[in-house]
Amino acid sequence: MNIILLGPPGAGKGTQARILVETTGFVQLSTGDMLRAAVAAGTEVGRKAKAVMEAGQLVSDDIVIGVVSDRLDEPDTRAGVIFDGFPRTAAQAEALDRLLAEKGLTLDAAISMEVDDELLVDRVSGRYICAACGEGYHDRYKKPAQEGVCDACGGTEFNRRADDNAETVRARLVAYHADTAPLIDYYTGTGKLKTVDGMAEIDEVTRAIRRALGPG
Repeated sequence: MNIILLGPPGAGKGTQARILVETTGFVQLSTGDMLRAAVAAGTEVGRKAKAVMEAGQLVSDDIVIGVVSDRLDEPDTRAGVIFDGFPRTAAQAEALDRLLAEKGLTLDAAISMEVDDELLVDRVSGRYICAACGEGYHDRYKKPAQEGVCDACGGTEFNRRADDNAETVRARLVAYHADTAPLIDYYTGTGKLKTVDGMAEIDEVTRAIRRALGPG
C-alpha cells in the first residue's frame, strides 16, 4: 500500500508516519532524505541533483521523480511507502501517478489531516522538546510530570524552534493552504482523497487513518 500524508506543519504528520512505519512495515520516503542519499551515493540522478544544489538552484521535478523512482526500486519498499514532502503540486502528483503506473504500482490514498488553523497555532506555538532525547512537550497540553525534567530521559534542558511562534505559524498555514489546495482538488478528482480530523488525540487520529485505509 502506498499513501501520502497531507497536512500543515504541526498537524502531526511526522508522528502518524512514525506510527505507521512501526506498525505496518511501511517505509517513509522523505524527499530531502532521498536527495541527500542519492548525492552521497553518487548515482546518476544524484550527480544531477548535486550540480543543481551546488549552483544554488531548486531541484527540478524531473530530478525529484528520478530520485523517487530509484528509491522505489529498492526491496524495502515492497510493503508500502508513505510519501513525505512529495508531491507538492498537481503537476508533481500527475508525474508520481505516471511513475507508479510504469512500475505497476498505484497510490492507494492521500490522507488529508484537517486542522483548525487557530487551534493549530496554539498547538505549535506552545511546543518544545528535550534537548537530550527529543521528547516533545507543550506548555499546556503535555507538560513533564516533574517540572523541568524530561519524562523520557531525565534531561533538564529544553529547546524551542525559533519559528514556532504564532505569527510565523499563521504565515506558514497561509502558504500551506495556497500550495496544497490544488493537491486536494487533484486527489478529490481521482477519488483517492481521505480526510481525518488532525486535531483529535494522537491515538484517535491513528485509528481514523487506519479506517480510511481500509482492511489490510
